[in-house]
Amino acid sequence: MNAAATFAAVFAALYVAHNVGDHWVQTSCQSARKGLPGWGGRLAGARHVASLTATKAVLLALVAAVLGLHLSVLGLVLGFGVDALTHWWADRRSTLAWLAKVTGQSEFYSLGTGAHPAHPVSAQGTPAAHLGTGAYALDQSFHHLWLLVAALLITAV
Repeated sequence: MNAAATFAAVFAALYVAHNVGDHWVQTSCQSARKGLPGWGGRLAGARHVASLTATKAVLLALVAAVLGLHLSVLGLVLGFGVDALTHWWADRRSTLAWLAKVTGQSEFYSLGTGAHPAHPVSAQGTPAAHLGTGAYALDQSFHHLWLLVAALLITAV
């Protein structure tokens, strides 16, 4: 299998595993606490990233076995390491909010929340329920960028 096909298979496996790990495997406690200040938040984030990385490793191992992919240990360590560190960093929430601010994306970051100047409201004038937020969209976009980097490292190293 050539490098481009290997990269495509690795990226597809990581992308699917990311969605499963970030939405099905992550516990409600991890989701609620990973952005809190202090060690409680840091540890909740670390537990989430550990289960997320395990999910990615299992699904990538399955894809690699079925397709006969040859991946180096160093590439796997580097790829999973970069992905895990960047995922933990973004999920601390204040860090991603800071990145949105310095890149001029604060208004989009607040989209879908009561803090946004054009937030949806109910008939009573309170913030209305909706599907998703700018913060969530920026979070997932950030993770997808680093999944690409991880797939390149896993494939090329």
